[in-house]
Amino acid sequence: MRNFRPYIRKYGKLFIFAILFLTFEAVCDLLLPTIMSRLIDIGVAGRDLNFVLRMGGLMLLVTAGGAVSAVIRNGISSRVSQNFGADVRSDLYRKIQTFSFQTIDKFERASLMTRLTNDVTQVQNFVNGLMRIFVKSPLICIGSLIMAASLNPHLAVVLLVVVPLVGLLIVLNMRIGFPLFAQVQKALDRINGATREYLAGVRVVKAFNRFDHEMDKFDAANTNYQQRNTVAMRVMSVFSPSVMLTVNFGIVAVIWLGGIRVNNGQMQVGHIMAFIHYMTQILFSLLMIGFVFNMFVRAKTSAERIGEVLTENDRVEWEKQSGREAEGAGRIDFENVVFSYEGASGDPILKNITLTCLPGETVGIIGSTGSGKSSLVSLIPRFYEVSSGSLKVDGADIRTLDPHQLRQKIAVVPQKSMLFTGTIEDNIRWGKEDAAPEEISQAARMAQADEFISSFPEGYQTQLGQGGVNLSGGQKQRLSIARALVRKPDILILDDSTSAVDTATETRIKDALKSYERTMTCLLIAQRITSVIDADKIVVLDNGEIVGIGRHEELMHSCLSYQEIYRSQIGKEVRANVSAT
Repeated sequence: MRNFRPYIRKYGKLFIFAILFLTFEAVCDLLLPTIMSRLIDIGVAGRDLNFVLRMGGLMLLVTAGGAVSAVIRNGISSRVSQNFGADVRSDLYRKIQTFSFQTIDKFERASLMTRLTNDVTQVQNFVNGLMRIFVKSPLICIGSLIMAASLNPHLAVVLLVVVPLVGLLIVLNMRIGFPLFAQVQKALDRINGATREYLAGVRVVKAFNRFDHEMDKFDAANTNYQQRNTVAMRVMSVFSPSVMLTVNFGIVAVIWLGGIRVNNGQMQVGHIMAFIHYMTQILFSLLMIGFVFNMFVRAKTSAERIGEVLTENDRVEWEKQSGREAEGAGRIDFENVVFSYEGASGDPILKNITLTCLPGETVGIIGSTGSGKSSLVSLIPRFYEVSSGSLKVDGADIRTLDPHQLRQKIAVVPQKSMLFTGTIEDNIRWGKEDAAPEEISQAARMAQADEFISSFPEGYQTQLGQGGVNLSGGQKQRLSIARALVRKPDILILDDSTSAVDTATETRIKDALKSYERTMTCLLIAQRITSVIDADKIVVLDNGEIVGIGRHEELMHSCLSYQEIYRSQIGKEVRANVSAT
């Protein structure tokens, strides 16, 4: 509940107003059986037409008052619930955006999608129901009990048996239902996960003709969700008939006992009718309360899942007392850096990394798969927190820097090119929101993207599908590089971002980078040794450790791992030719 206190403060007054109108509506409903009882026992029994007309008019007036209250209450409840849902969804999305990679890795992507959509909707519907029927049902139930007991205390004995039995059923409903609906939400996560995975890899699925396999995976998740939901609904379906049966037995008892008292002249017919009416109101109120608790169980599960995200403390904590900006042009210092992913067992991913990258240097990083290359550069923008040691940018520990300013100095081109729905120009402008058209075209030319962009009929205004599906892998990589270059960063990180580009185009891109900004520090991760062979400094990683630093010629004489990579990619024959020359 504490996670929703800000929303309670924001919408509390309107919520109370809705409850007040709801209470007035409930009072109107409670008055009607008593008025009807007087109409029958006095007006009809005494054949007093004027009294019948007065009571009938009063009933119409009370009904109209209840209707007006219901209209006002519906308007307020709709406004509050919709605004509340929008705020929770927005805050949840904003909270997720603040997470570091280290924190967001704790949650499955499909689960976050479910929390943003289905879980928020469950809580929103419950809040709306509170202001419409969920509060009204207990009010009607309690009010009917009071009115019935005051109308005829002798028949109220029936209520002393019926109400505790129904209360016991509701408690059982909650205790059994909550774990079941928690499992239902997890099953829904798996459906979203299967759908998301298929849509993300639809081209691979079709290329390998694995549609049947994906269909089986989805069917398994769908069947599991259906089974979980069926079990939950079957268990819940037992309670409503049980409540109805219990209350109907109470109504039968009222008619039986009331009939005896009417025959004995101890009770009037109108009282029995009113009492039965109150019993019916109690019945529907209790049924609604059972429904409320079903909704509450689902909403409670969803609220807890939302709360897990809202209360998650990011593992990367920025020092608020500093927030200062680094001064300099892209110097990077790793000092005995050790890094492990949270929850991972075994040796650290990176071990005692000590490395200095000077402004204007092009630093190539190479190593076998899993050697820690991407993990190393992910520490610089502080996507992850170093486990020990320190990482400095321009002489300042990144933990003391303003996060916005730190990442403003850095541009990252990740391994997997990620483009967004919109125009090519919009995607390049992601790197710099206020970039002029000349800056965008210059960045595209340096990334060797201008030529293929110009070949499109609409040029830079060409619309891209989600993820840039209408572009080739090499075109997407070049647009990603242009997006990074338009920022004019002090530090440029290329994480194997030219793997889909031919060697000639890659060479032109590197030549353009050298002439673009001579003080820019460029970290170039590559699988191909030809991509880093002319770097100012080459860092060789093996099993999370630096096993060699230097230029190509130096490493060919001093680093066994580098020699093995060179031989495996270039070949002994080429190496012999190079040595001969």
